[in-house]
Amino acid sequence: MSSISKITEDIINRSPFLREAMTENLINISALARKIKPEIEKSINKEIKEGAIVMAIKRMTPGAYHKLDIKINNVIGGIGDFLVRSDLVDFTYENSESLRDTQSDLIHHIREDKDSFFTVCKGISETTYILNAKFTTETKKIFAHERLKAHNQDLSSITVKLPETNTETYGVYYYIMKHLAWEGINIEQVVSTANEFTAIVNSKNIDDAFKILMQLKRSF
Repeated sequence: MSSISKITEDIINRSPFLREAMTENLINISALARKIKPEIEKSINKEIKEGAIVMAIKRMTPGAYHKLDIKINNVIGGIGDFLVRSDLVDFTYENSESLRDTQSDLIHHIREDKDSFFTVCKGISETTYILNAKFTTETKKIFAHERLKAHNQDLSSITVKLPETNTETYGVYYYIMKHLAWEGINIEQVVSTANEFTAIVNSKNIDDAFKILMQLKRSF
């Protein structure tokens, strides 16, 4: 039979967010013990005192999350320059046999504008195009025969250049998006390459998003 300590740790480790909050001292240990007490009692098939669970929680070692936190800190500390783009829009169309040819027409139209912002996110059933607002009218004409599923205006992007080690560390994107979410900033779209992360937000939130990411970078 597993010990109270082992069962307690297994329950907590099921949620990396909970383990993270414990690491940052954001969790009331007694309240957590009361919450998981019924599950522990069911596992060992007997009643136990809340104090025993509290002690088991306090004895938990920092473990994997602590090691992960150090790795993430190293990545965030190595963040490079930020690039902000404004006046963007997005279009999401249902995938079709003709969509690729239509996409080629759009690329042909905007390729001569070297300062343009253009990215494609192709999913299983739909494809999203993010580009400068000045191409809105032409995009609607080119994709007139495609099925439009979503269209958002007044968007801005902030691109973060990450060190190459980011691909070897899980949780980097979560760490960045967590801080944006805590400040009530909704991410409309996410675009990434091996060493770049781009968040698309409503233009009204871009200044706050930039400040938050700058604070993250400066804190290391």
